[in-house]
Amino acid sequence: MNQFLNEWGEAAYTSLGFFWMALWAFALGYLISSMIQVFVTEKRMQNMMGDKGRKSVLLGTFFGFISSSCSFSALATSKSLFKKGASFVSSIAFLLASTNLVIELGIIISIFLGWQFVVGEYVGGVLLILFSWLLIRIINPKKMIENARKRLDESNEDHADKKSLSEKIKSHENWAKVGKQYGMEWKMVWKDVTVGFTIAGIVAAFVPDSFFQTLFINTGEGQQSFGFFTLLEHVIVGPVAAFLTFIGSMGNIPLAALLYGKGVSFAGVMAFIFSDLVVFPVLRINAKYYGWKMSLFILFLLFTSLIATSLLLHYGFDLFSLIPQGTDKGITEKKHFSIDYTFFLNLAFVALSGLMVYFGFYKWKSVKHHKEMAPKSPLMEKTLKWIAMVCYVWLAVGIVLKFSV
Repeated sequence: MNQFLNEWGEAAYTSLGFFWMALWAFALGYLISSMIQVFVTEKRMQNMMGDKGRKSVLLGTFFGFISSSCSFSALATSKSLFKKGASFVSSIAFLLASTNLVIELGIIISIFLGWQFVVGEYVGGVLLILFSWLLIRIINPKKMIENARKRLDESNEDHADKKSLSEKIKSHENWAKVGKQYGMEWKMVWKDVTVGFTIAGIVAAFVPDSFFQTLFINTGEGQQSFGFFTLLEHVIVGPVAAFLTFIGSMGNIPLAALLYGKGVSFAGVMAFIFSDLVVFPVLRINAKYYGWKMSLFILFLLFTSLIATSLLLHYGFDLFSLIPQGTDKGITEKKHFSIDYTFFLNLAFVALSGLMVYFGFYKWKSVKHHKEMAPKSPLMEKTLKWIAMVCYVWLAVGIVLKFSV
């Protein structure tokens, strides 16, 4: 019993330590994302993404890069862009870029996994787009795309905002919108982040290496050499593991770090990180937007692309000896709470977050700001909310146990 209580305390302490490591990065990323989403309008984007050529794919990728990392926000925006005239391929490019190439995700990955995985994330994000583009050109689902576009409601068109960027930056109303969008970003992810970081702590404290060696074949601490079929199993099981956690990419990063520390291949970990768009909630939302036939096609498109991308990344990094030596000790045994640069960055961004909330919800609270979100399942959201509440109780009790048992 004492051992269980000790591990409970260790799990809670690890979860909070992980979040403390990442707090400033979340705040910085969401602040940048909020500013871009207010100052660069959706109308301006869709006007430039109408053709099927390289320019529209590049623009879709760029606009995704400067957008939000939240999958539900990305789904709604890509649907809206497609509905208003953007090509299907550029909408897919936007969707992939906004969930794989965004700034905040790169910062979080650098903290938990290192620069090699950041490079893998960004190079892999580009490869995902290229593979998806290639598959769309080969399959050429014209009829499916036409039916999907017809299915979408053409009402509620946005009015173009013709103000210049300098005029927008000088407007206190737009800074109020930035504050509101910043609050919305946290509202969108707080449950996922809570559950993800809590699970990461529990996995670190309770789950033995043998479990990962069963789930991901031929794994082990320090294992670096993998055969093709082992890698193939890893990149297939990675998305399955992501599906079971049903957490967004930001909340999954600590879990990805633990997987790599337990000996899972570079390819398997990258596939796990890339999998936030091949989980059931996303499948259901795409079916609501475009119909089940198109939703399943998008699932096939993204799943096939992430398998090819993850394998290519692994062999490419291995060729140049860029795959880092995996170890879980660096992340689980690191002294999380100390007076260092993380401490001061966290203080600064907590203060900045307070300023954003003040601007958005108190000083200029009459300013309206609405950003469309994908329709979430009320049952799933309620369930996730209750799980998050349980996580807070788990963490609170665990911290008491950590310093009393």
